[in-house]
Amino acid sequence: MSPTEFEPLASAREEVGRHDGPADTPQTRAPSFRLAFADDNFLLRDDLRPVRLQLELLKTELLLQEQGVRSTIAVFGSARIPEPESAKRRLDAAEAAAHAAPGNPEAARALARTRRMLANSRYYDEARRLATLVSSVCQINAECDFVVLTGGGPGIMEAANRGAADVGAKSVGLNIVLPHEQAPNPYVTPELCFRFHYFAIRKIHFLQRAKALVFFPGGFGTLDEMFEAATLMQTGKIERIPFILFGREFWDRAVDLQMMVDEGMVAEKDLEIFKFVETAEEAWQHIAGFWGIAPTPVR
Repeated sequence: MSPTEFEPLASAREEVGRHDGPADTPQTRAPSFRLAFADDNFLLRDDLRPVRLQLELLKTELLLQEQGVRSTIAVFGSARIPEPESAKRRLDAAEAAAHAAPGNPEAARALARTRRMLANSRYYDEARRLATLVSSVCQINAECDFVVLTGGGPGIMEAANRGAADVGAKSVGLNIVLPHEQAPNPYVTPELCFRFHYFAIRKIHFLQRAKALVFFPGGFGTLDEMFEAATLMQTGKIERIPFILFGREFWDRAVDLQMMVDEGMVAEKDLEIFKFVETAEEAWQHIAGFWGIAPTPVR
């Protein structure tokens, strides 16, 4: 061992794995005798919440560094938007159910929703295409810039991770523990598939390395992430970066931003935060132009 490799402190890993410990006595069996960092019951106490917050922040940060992830493109959107083929199958089933129960209001509402889902399924393809465009240009020769980062679940998240996988690029998934467990989609790079308990720490990692924020149509979670990021930009807590909203028709119906201006709740210039687009190519042109990248399309 060279002088620079010398480590005078005992390894915590070795201490945890040591089997030739003290004799089995009431004292050694007591919870107080356990090593603190190897004691799950201790780490899960309410008093240790600050430590758990730090661990969630640090684990993801260190592993992203080890994988060479220098910057990301964060993609948000509904977990409920399926790929077009699946949406078409759901519509066929809903049409059959409505036909079998004419005049049933619940069947009619279900049919209307599945028709909208089929229309919205185009965003699955756009998210997949955008991830392919970004990853093809910015992850060449193991350079890990503009790595696609999602919430790790189905729908739009799956589409974006899938687009990166289509060109053999890395992508990140930030999963969250939910009452109805969210399984990671199969396209997230396994070494970059994380799981969080704390929404707050997860949100930090969405923004920590982001070179662009891309929002597809979504529900409460997407809106929460959108408005938190917009507030941070509005108040100067984070730098202005491309903030892209896919589908003007959806966003104009979901959020009346102009009304907020007209009511004096936000300034007219605050709307400059947002860029509305309809296609993956349009979004990538905007991101590439902002960062001075030649947006070479994939053939």
